[in-house]
Amino acid sequence: MYGVATYSASRTVLMRMAFMLSVMLSLIASLSGGLVRAGVSLPAGNWLTAAVNGHAFLMICAFMGTVIGIERAVAVKRPLSFAAPIASASGGIAWLAGAADLAVWLVAAASLAFVAVNIVIVRRQPAPHTGLLLVAALAWATGSLLHAIASGWAAVVPLWFSFLVLTIAAERLEMTRLMRRRPGASGALYIVLAAMLLGAALSALSVAWGGLVYGLSLSSLACWLLQFDIAWRTVRARGLSRYMALCLLLGYAWLFVAGAAWVATSLGLPHRDTALHGLALGFVFSMMLGHAPVILPAIARIKVQFGWPYYLPLALLHGSLVLRLGVGHFDWRALSAGAIGNAVAIAAFAATVAGSAIAWRRRHGQPRKSDHHGIPAEH
Repeated sequence: MYGVATYSASRTVLMRMAFMLSVMLSLIASLSGGLVRAGVSLPAGNWLTAAVNGHAFLMICAFMGTVIGIERAVAVKRPLSFAAPIASASGGIAWLAGAADLAVWLVAAASLAFVAVNIVIVRRQPAPHTGLLLVAALAWATGSLLHAIASGWAAVVPLWFSFLVLTIAAERLEMTRLMRRRPGASGALYIVLAAMLLGAALSALSVAWGGLVYGLSLSSLACWLLQFDIAWRTVRARGLSRYMALCLLLGYAWLFVAGAAWVATSLGLPHRDTALHGLALGFVFSMMLGHAPVILPAIARIKVQFGWPYYLPLALLHGSLVLRLGVGHFDWRALSAGAIGNAVAIAAFAATVAGSAIAWRRRHGQPRKSDHHGIPAEH
């Protein structure tokens, strides 16, 4: 009996390791493809060609979609809820293996399974933020289905980004639900998010008009978050709370910049890199850096020891973005250097998380099973 239990536990560990490796492979490939797009020379190979062509697909669907899918599956606690992240992670591997047709349909299936998971969550907990999470899942599914059938290309990336932005907005709405807001604040948020979805859909018909509406909605959302988010209070705190608040406020600033750049691009100005990467790196990744110390204990069953090293990748990420999207607009060498800085910042953050997990175990010892979902420690 003991041998069977040991075998089962070992198999589970191996499956988790294989799953995490596939997710990390999608992230590394996407970063590599992004570096090549920014003019950085890397050793050529079939996988690199696929990474360059599928940069957005790998980053948003295969990496971020999988990470968010795992988080939601852990919350639902049903074996079938893991079908979505397994399919999206497999889609990333298939794309890099050269099976693009299989990859896009795997991700489309993953997004539909993810919609089903969010329907379960809404039924369990009917609330504004869970409703927004379902809308986010629908945006991902719509974009992925359009991608799979090769239709409405101009709407695909805005819909994929809408999935991420809506997910973040829903999480912030949940975190601030007990705060007092001015009358009409919630209604204004829903109008802005509806405009964002309208702009994404309109892009399929008119890139210019769709981009204009989409960009204005992003900047409007940034203004709403900067005014009503709790981060303005918690930035005055200490430790993890201050770090998270700083990540949020910097992300909101980039969200405003990305929205303005999206508008400028729709008017024919050369600001597409700022629109895409101000949103993806400046906003989305800044949110990931801020929430990771809290989310990881719940989904990966590890605890982290928060400390000052977390500020280093955060500073590098935003500093390299300023170099890439500011100076890089006039000098291609600065653009390439900034892109390298972006990749190094993400790698440095992964190393920081790993180091902080080791630090926690050294300080507190092996966590008990009942401790898996605790709050990360601070010092």
